[in-house]
Amino acid sequence: MGRNLVEKAKPFSISKREVWEAYKRVKANQGAAGVEGQSIAEFESDLANNLYKLWNRLASGSYFPPPVRRVDIPKGDGRTRPLGIPTVADRIAQMVVKRYLEPEVEKHFHPDSYGYRPGKSALDAVGQARERCWRYDWVLDLDIKGFFDNLDHELMMRAVRKHTDCPWVLLYIERWLKAPVQMPEGTLVARDRGTPQGGVVSPLLANLFLHYTFDVWMQHNHPDIPFERYADDAVCHCRTEAQAQRLRQELEQRFAACRLELHPQKTKVVYCTQN
Repeated sequence: MGRNLVEKAKPFSISKREVWEAYKRVKANQGAAGVEGQSIAEFESDLANNLYKLWNRLASGSYFPPPVRRVDIPKGDGRTRPLGIPTVADRIAQMVVKRYLEPEVEKHFHPDSYGYRPGKSALDAVGQARERCWRYDWVLDLDIKGFFDNLDHELMMRAVRKHTDCPWVLLYIERWLKAPVQMPEGTLVARDRGTPQGGVVSPLLANLFLHYTFDVWMQHNHPDIPFERYADDAVCHCRTEAQAQRLRQELEQRFAACRLELHPQKTKVVYCTQN
């Protein structure tokens, strides 16, 4: 009974059950250790105590995320993609927020947004793009330059506030956006923009940001141009090359207004060959 009274007296109404459910999801996803080197198995060696401590800090408002461990993953073109690996406890904390926020925003998302969403996949996006390429001769293939590294924090929080006024969700998302990155050699780098690729809540935030930056903008300004978006990659289907080139110019301005840049080399207007 004592602990139940404590739970009710906390500033934020986060239940122990939510932390437990978040832990189960994180365990199912596995993943590497964060900056403190603790694996999921090591976290579980004192599971009840570790979960209680995490719940206690989350519910009292005293939870501050530790730095995110930077790992560079090789890409097919010889370059690397930076991933940010949170600690096990931080992944659980992020999952608590994701489980709260995802149902609030998911119902507003565009049907042609496919990345990191329940019941949607890259295969769905490719299938839809193929089908539309039979009806539209030209595509604008968009590539956002360093999206996860350059996402603007002020605009991100404005988008989150459109969907929730829950104080602990807003508090912790802001803290995650600002959490420093620990580089491979051990130095800490402060962040004033971006959200780490590899974080539990980052894909949801990325989708929310691009929902307003791109999906809603396209619906309002070009309802006749269908598209598929998978996270920060998008394909727009146009009837003529001129229409695709005009759209590219407009989207360059739109993304600049949202403090992002289209990659000048990787963003291309392409003719669809039916073969």
